Amino acid sequence: MHTPYFSDRPAAARSAAYRTLWRWHFYAALFVMPFLTVLAVTGTLYCFQPQIDPLLYPGRLLVAPATTPRLSEDDLLARAEAAVPPGSRPAAAAVGSDPERSAEFVFRYPDGRQHSVYLNPYTGEMLGTLSVEQRFMQRVRMIHRKLLLGKPGELLMELAACWTLVMVGTGIALWWPRGALTWRGTLWPRLDWRGRAFWKSVHAVMGIWLAAGAVAFILTGLPWSGSWGEQFKSLATRANLGSPPGVWGGSTRQSTIPGRQLARPANHAQHGDAVAGGRGMDGMPPMVMDDLPLPSTPWAVGATTVPGSGPAGGSAAALPLDRILDIVRANGIPRGYDVAFPSTPSGVYTVSYFPPDPKREHVLHIDQYSGEVLEEIGYDDYGAVSRLVSYGTSLHMGRYFGLANQLVCALISLGLAGMAITGFVMWWKRRPQKALGAPARLPTPVTMRRWKIGLAALGMVFPLMGGTMLLVWALDSLALKRRAMR
Repeated sequence: MHTPYFSDRPAAARSAAYRTLWRWHFYAALFVMPFLTVLAVTGTLYCFQPQIDPLLYPGRLLVAPATTPRLSEDDLLARAEAAVPPGSRPAAAAVGSDPERSAEFVFRYPDGRQHSVYLNPYTGEMLGTLSVEQRFMQRVRMIHRKLLLGKPGELLMELAACWTLVMVGTGIALWWPRGALTWRGTLWPRLDWRGRAFWKSVHAVMGIWLAAGAVAFILTGLPWSGSWGEQFKSLATRANLGSPPGVWGGSTRQSTIPGRQLARPANHAQHGDAVAGGRGMDGMPPMVMDDLPLPSTPWAVGATTVPGSGPAGGSAAALPLDRILDIVRANGIPRGYDVAFPSTPSGVYTVSYFPPDPKREHVLHIDQYSGEVLEEIGYDDYGAVSRLVSYGTSLHMGRYFGLANQLVCALISLGLAGMAITGFVMWWKRRPQKALGAPARLPTPVTMRRWKIGLAALGMVFPLMGGTMLLVWALDSLALKRRAMR
């Protein structure tokens, strides 16, 4: 079989077009592969967090189920408070459903660090503590998202994900069977070949089988990115396709569109009220769900404003945790959720239920004094885009259909790491001495309008990548002019 793109062109033009695609594939892979390997390894580890965490911390996370009933959450909380340094404040509680798991409470220590405290829920025995920021899976997650480099690392990972689309597109074009090659020979590696030809065959076949999975990983991961993801959420919401109605204004569900500041409602908590390091300065945007010390929140509600509790009369105290759990149960939410504690007199209890099935996602904001449910957001409140993102997230994290989902994600991720290895071997076998070894550009003019339109469209959809594409093109053109002048 022949591809029309190459077969209907003169030989010189076909060769120039092929080499142009090869050059873009080479440049994309040169940048992407190191980051893609990191994403693949950390993503695979994080996907198996439910299995790995108990292996790493069995003495803290696991307990022997007992026939006696669990202690009340307030009793367990009091025991946890007695075990942490004076001045520590409770930040969150994990309300689990597994009888073999310990009770967990997150405290903010006086120095600002957050630590999880674990207790036997049947006896109240103190099992130990773990730093929230330093525990293994949290470090893996931060490497996966931002290479532990903060915002610059987050942008690098976003760029790598976007450039993977270029790598996949050009790779498919290079793989496409033409000349004497057949579909059968391009869907299965040529095991009888030797040397670089063998590695090229393995690389190409692995790439085509993994292409769909790679694109799926990118598209389901980008909505969580720090730059493009924020703007995408804003655009989807403005088109009434994203977060629940009213999230961006017009009701108590009010937040800040990226790049804009809103006046803070009087009854809303400030950023400084957040345990997770808010700013708390007058005139700053109100605190949102993503500011809370919760391990995970649904994408659709991450930018929603956290409402404030009403004024307490006299010396009224906040409701006990057990009472909050009764309210959650009355609202039909099963155990397996996290509760963020109010950190100020105007704060609220926030409940985040983030199960594998997106249709069951739920968020409650509960007045800490009256127990009134101030805000309730579920899947039915989501827009079309948020629903798609929710399903994509569950699949991306290997949560949606259990162990099989985890294994599929691991297969794709580790396969992409294998692509990096085979690509490196191919380059190593053909590399010239003291040179990068990029495919040479032929002097034959190449139009390639469809590719240029496609790359321009990608650059407009992903502006950060568009800027780097222009930079690569400019540097490549400059290098070609210098060679021509010699």
